[in-house]
Amino acid sequence: MFLKKIIGITIALLVVFTAGVIGYVVIEHWPVLDSLYMTVITLASVGFMEVHPLTQFGRIFTIFLILGGTGILVYGVSTFIAFVVEGELTDTLRRRKMQKHIEALTNHYIICGAGQSGKYIIEEMIKMLKEFVVIEKNLDTAKSLGNQNTLYVHGDATHNSSLQAAGIERARGLVTTLHSDAENLLVVFTAKRLNPKIRVISKAIEEESEQKIRMAGADSVVMPNFIGGLRMASELIRPSVVSFLDVMLRSKEKTIRIDELSISDSSSYKNKTLRETGILSRKDVTVVALRNGATDTYEFNPPADTALTVGDTVILMGNINAISKIKNSPM
Repeated sequence: MFLKKIIGITIALLVVFTAGVIGYVVIEHWPVLDSLYMTVITLASVGFMEVHPLTQFGRIFTIFLILGGTGILVYGVSTFIAFVVEGELTDTLRRRKMQKHIEALTNHYIICGAGQSGKYIIEEMIKMLKEFVVIEKNLDTAKSLGNQNTLYVHGDATHNSSLQAAGIERARGLVTTLHSDAENLLVVFTAKRLNPKIRVISKAIEEESEQKIRMAGADSVVMPNFIGGLRMASELIRPSVVSFLDVMLRSKEKTIRIDELSISDSSSYKNKTLRETGILSRKDVTVVALRNGATDTYEFNPPADTALTVGDTVILMGNINAISKIKNSPM
């Protein structure tokens, strides 16, 4: 908005400036250089003497030139002052700083939409200490994210430019929670074309949309209505389990989560047993299951002498800080 005003003011000044030069050439029959000089000192209000004596029509023209030029200059100055006072300058500088931060991110996550579903994903990403960028179409919602020091891109997540501004080529994963299945399908399709390796999770409202979204490239599709129905049934049948999960997810004293530890070729846990890794003796962490990478099967509560090989995934439950130490500072 401010840029448009500046462009408008600049164009208006150029028009007045050009009109001044042409006016003196036509009315006073002065050379172009003298007309240019007279226009400059008139608009600048420096108080220098006239280049040549003015005729009656020349003086009338000069009056209108001063009024027009001064009016535009006063408007330009007031616009700049308002820009600074109203905080737009601060917002502009903050957005530039934020964009530089986003451009420096790698292996981060992208959240498309900060609506009813998106806000809970944002809260969870913050608790899990993950780096992420939110793409939000609504300007007020986007600004509120900025006020909370959350990285965001104001734009339409279905557009290539918005996804690229969020660093889609360098991102590890993307989740889309837009209002319609058609929008989510388009985001999935676009994201996978820009980065075929990215993991994409999409929300689906209609049951028949799930298969279409998967065909567009989604790695997983979540249906809030389906999940909500299961939750209500669990509340009815197994209230103690649901109560435990609520405490785990909503505790403010500790962030308790179920997380995963992938065994890669560079992992120091490779070819060691669970006992040798020391994970079993860690405080505030429990090994829930082990996913065998070769057979793609799960073994719940694996024995201590189970060897970890490349491709395996250890499912852990416990304090997120303790799990983070295991993942980042093994052995």
